[in-house]
Amino acid sequence: MHASTRNSGTIPGLQGFDFNPRTRVIFGEDTIERVGELAREFGSKHVLLVTDKGIAAAGHPSRAVGFLEAAGLHVTIFDEVRENPTTVDVERCVAVARTAGIDLIVGLGGGSSMDTAKGTNFILTNGGQMKDYWGVGKATKPMLPMIAIPTTAGTGSECQSFALISDDQTHLKMACGDPKAAARVAILDPLLTVSQPPRVTACTGIDTLVHAIETAVTKKRTPLSAIYSREAFRLCLGGLERVLRDPQDLEARGMMQLSAAFAGTAIENSMLGAAHSAANPLTARFGVVHGQAVGLMLPAVIAFNARDPLAHERYMELSETADLGPIEEFVAELEVLLDVAKMREGLAQYGIDPKQFPALAKEAAQQWTAGFNPRQIDAADFERLYEEVFG
Repeated sequence: MHASTRNSGTIPGLQGFDFNPRTRVIFGEDTIERVGELAREFGSKHVLLVTDKGIAAAGHPSRAVGFLEAAGLHVTIFDEVRENPTTVDVERCVAVARTAGIDLIVGLGGGSSMDTAKGTNFILTNGGQMKDYWGVGKATKPMLPMIAIPTTAGTGSECQSFALISDDQTHLKMACGDPKAAARVAILDPLLTVSQPPRVTACTGIDTLVHAIETAVTKKRTPLSAIYSREAFRLCLGGLERVLRDPQDLEARGMMQLSAAFAGTAIENSMLGAAHSAANPLTARFGVVHGQAVGLMLPAVIAFNARDPLAHERYMELSETADLGPIEEFVAELEVLLDVAKMREGLAQYGIDPKQFPALAKEAAQQWTAGFNPRQIDAADFERLYEEVFG
């Protein structure tokens, strides 16, 4: 090593990082049974369980309540979470939490439940409104401990310190992040994902796939985040088609749950890119399910980004992980998964008029993830991407 390189404090081509894992991850069948003992380790007496009506109907919250109460804890349930939570959802949950006087939060469900739980934690402990925490590290006071129990394999929110909450007025999705907001414990029990309807399995699985791919190429990508991205991609490629064809395949369920968590860890360290920026307005304005929206945009975004030599090289690193060939073969394999997930139809299926593309593109360019895309992208580029996936 030349002295000039050794003394510079940097290594050419490698992004520096500061990795501080904040979440204890517990994986395995029936690990939900440990939620009571884990809550007691925090000295908790009164737990707020945040979930939604669909998860409640599947019976998972009642099991969690049983384990918490058996450990001597009192439980208040908020089961009014809606998909893609807004500031209104957080306000309603905060009102319940304040009345109950809780000292620990359990987020049980998909990303929406965990985001609502984190958003509630921000307001309950630090006051103000969600927009006050848009960005990173804006909470000045301690936050309550949180246990995250995902019942889907998608967002990876259980391994992130960000709450993604949409402004109820502007529809902009605010990424509110703070180290204190990260779950102290994530319980990954693949048995909890078996109750998912096939469509949810498909949408969350494609979301995981896009997370693994986008985190592998962003501007903030680091040597460490790349390890998580590659392993998330490998597990997803091996597990997604299996679980879509056989929902009872527990090994595949476990692979997908680990893939989601690893991709979530990658997001925490490298952020996301243009597929998410383009997808968010589709969800906010037209109700396109998030996993569907990112899946629709993915091939076009890869083609756009791959014109950048470094992004192309990083896509090829993923391709080699899966023993695939050049970029065309890489994209073709992803399109096979999108076909199996029944997500290849264009934007025309959602009643979107091409005249709306300029407004959608402007909103996409304002999304927080756009700035991390490996290739610079503006509203005009987003408009062309929407045109490509219209038919």
